[in-house]
Amino acid sequence: MAEAIARSEAWDVIEPLSAGIAPLGFVAKETIETLLGNSFSVEGLESKPLKTSLWDSADVVINMTGRPADIAFRWFPDLDKVEEWRVSDPYGEDRAVYQEICGEIQQRVEALAERLRGRQASR
Repeated sequence: MAEAIARSEAWDVIEPLSAGIAPLGFVAKETIETLLGNSFSVEGLESKPLKTSLWDSADVVINMTGRPADIAFRWFPDLDKVEEWRVSDPYGEDRAVYQEICGEIQQRVEALAERLRGRQASR
């Protein structure tokens, strides 16, 4: 969800790419329905693993695994670029939970985008 939301809400300061440490291999139907129901594009969304090349190219890595970064990303050297977002995984829950999580992620993406816009303005 975060990738789709960031593409829509923060395209000017975030080049989002979602990847996981334990990807399902598919995007859950409920995720797609929730995003579409909130007018977010699902084009290009896919479930993929977090690889070293993706990690290395990222300026910021958002950890939504529910595990501390030093455990979740133990094989990646630079944990200074990790920002922790304590967001529940809605997988297997009902539509109301997906909607709640979508709203929470949207708020977090908007806050991150505002911080990044502030940094750009102060340069």
